[in-house]
Amino acid sequence: MVSWRNVAEGDEGHLSWDDYLQSGVLTPLEVVREITGVSGVNVLGFCVGGTLLSCALSVSGAAVLKRVKSLTLLASMLDFSDTGDIGMFVDEAFVRQAEEDFRTGGIMAGKKLADTFSVLRANDLIWHFVVNNYLKGQKPPAFDLLYWNADSTNVPGPLYAYYLRNMYLENRLRLPGTLTMLGKKVDLRKLDCPVFAVAAREDHIVPWRTAYRSARLLGGSPTFVLAQSGHVAGIISPPTGNRRGYAKGGPLMDNPDAWLDGAAHVSGSWWIHWMIWLKQHGGRQRIAPRSLGSKVHPVVETAPGRYVQIRFN
Repeated sequence: MVSWRNVAEGDEGHLSWDDYLQSGVLTPLEVVREITGVSGVNVLGFCVGGTLLSCALSVSGAAVLKRVKSLTLLASMLDFSDTGDIGMFVDEAFVRQAEEDFRTGGIMAGKKLADTFSVLRANDLIWHFVVNNYLKGQKPPAFDLLYWNADSTNVPGPLYAYYLRNMYLENRLRLPGTLTMLGKKVDLRKLDCPVFAVAAREDHIVPWRTAYRSARLLGGSPTFVLAQSGHVAGIISPPTGNRRGYAKGGPLMDNPDAWLDGAAHVSGSWWIHWMIWLKQHGGRQRIAPRSLGSKVHPVVETAPGRYVQIRFN
């Protein structure tokens, strides 16, 4: 598993979109293969991680693509034609200011990003706590998903500005050959491996119809599933408790609502459907190794590592 690292000011503030493709996706893929000795991998990306993963694979070359046995995208955008309410913040002036602010590097504070997304659901994520905690003096109950949601991460300014310009504002990723990454033209149609795409019906960050259209940009015949609830809870939906449901259907049509009308609605977690699908693309099971890492890539420290404890104001 590769997670976002809380970058600091200095050299890390100069990291670019290409740096994240190489160091955050392609290099770890090779490290995993070296440690495990497997010939192929099943890969998964969540939200912007899905965007980075898809971009990296599309410019990785035939040798790497051949080793990717399946791709799973969770609440990920590749087509940014409809970004939902957050689109009201992103215009030419806003993006140009971000490019100027980070022209020589710098950090986009994770708290600013988190506050922006909270504003989109102000009743649930802001005013609920103002009323109950500040006005009534009630201590908020422990809630693991909200705790995770509040664990924001700083990102390099150049990456943030590139993402805003080329994805959110100009929506160039969906056009084959328009963007160049790692010295190669991006063409998402090259990803013709089996794809499992999941969206959440009440997602305020990645609207489900946008995730649907994003899946259609990929080669092959993607499997699309529409889960209940929002950006976090719709994805983190374990089979225990049988609390939610999902919709699954046939081939993706031009109209996402037409697809939904013909989809089957299933009670329970979409995880079960995904596990059955994923098993078709996995190799044989084997006994887990007794030690982690390898001679080339030894263990650095005990999981989850010190980086998860790094915080910046």
